[in-house]
Formats: sequence, C-alpha cells, structure tokens
Amino acid sequence: MTRVLLTAFEPYDRWPDNASWLALMDLTHWFDGPIQLVTRRYPVDLGRMSEKMRTDLQEDYDFALHCGQAPGSARLRLEAVGLNLRTDGSEILSGAPAAYRSNLPLEAAAAKIRSAGIPAAVSHHAGTYLCNAALYLSQHYIASFGMKTASAFIHMPLAPAQVARDDSDSPSMSTPMVSAAMAMLIQELVQRRQTA
Repeated sequence: MTRVLLTAFEPYDRWPDNASWLALMDLTHWFDGPIQLVTRRYPVDLGRMSEKMRTDLQEDYDFALHCGQAPGSARLRLEAVGLNLRTDGSEILSGAPAAYRSNLPLEAAAAKIRSAGIPAAVSHHAGTYLCNAALYLSQHYIASFGMKTASAFIHMPLAPAQVARDDSDSPSMSTPMVSAAMAMLIQELVQRRQTA
C-alpha cells in the first residue's frame, strides 16, 4: 500500500486557524482508496519542527507532502526548490547543500489540478521562512538517510473564513477545493510512480 505523509502547521501570529491544517483535516474525512494518508501538525518553530519531521520521515513513506498557508496567494503553489537559507540570511544547516529540488512531476500535477478548474502553479522559491525550511529539511533528511520517499511543499491560499475574520481583501480558496486539489495531486503522483 502506498503511504503518504501529509504535514501542516499549527496556527501562528494573528491567524487562529491555519489553512493547511484545515485542508488536511477536510481531506482525511472523505478521501478513500488504497492509499494510506498519515497527517502530522507541526509547531511554528524551526527546531521542534525539524526534530518531529526527522522522526516522522523515518516511518518509510512513499511520499511526504508538506503544506503551509500563504496569505496573499490566490492559487496553490507547488514548491519545487528548498534553499539552505533562513530569513536572516544564515544557513539552515551548516555545510549542507545550498538547495534541493523536488524530483516529483510537479508541472504535470499542477496542470491536472488546473484542468479541474482549481488555480495551481509550480513555484521555484518557497521563501526563506519555515515553509522553505520544511521543504529543505525534508529533502535533506531523505537524501542523508537514503530513503525512497519523494517530497514537495504545497503553499495554500487562506480559507474564506480566515479572510472574513481578518476583514481584509486577501484572496482565498475554499477548504473543500484545496482538499480536492490535494487528492488530485496525490493520485497523480501515485499513478505516475506505478506506471514509471
């Protein structure tokens, strides 16, 4: 059975909810099929997140899809590159590679999601905050331990209720739409691996 690790972040700053966790909870309520989904919610803290991810990845998953919310984004962004870079310009891991690139077929997955009428695109810069660190560390641990796992990071728009609570003009995407996109992404990745 294909096993997929899905991670999201807890609420932070002014956000009492996190769109990434809302989407994963919605997905697990209706997703069905011969794929095992395992969800984890990570703290918004680099050291604790890194430790939990390192432990989780050692449970032998086929895929690890890390998710986070992206206020201001109007579409799902499938992040392809994780940089060894913190917000202050220092390295996440001293002496480690400068960057890792996901080897997943993200362009094909984004096209499939768009064909269903859901805005999605591949992005080549996950920022320099915790989302980038999650992608970078995931790739680094997988490479360091010789795991079969393939990983990527997905940035999600805010949910409409978050925007309403914030009383802003930020773009949003409904949680059911985001979870449907995640299901399409997972099915595309699994199908391509099985036919490779």
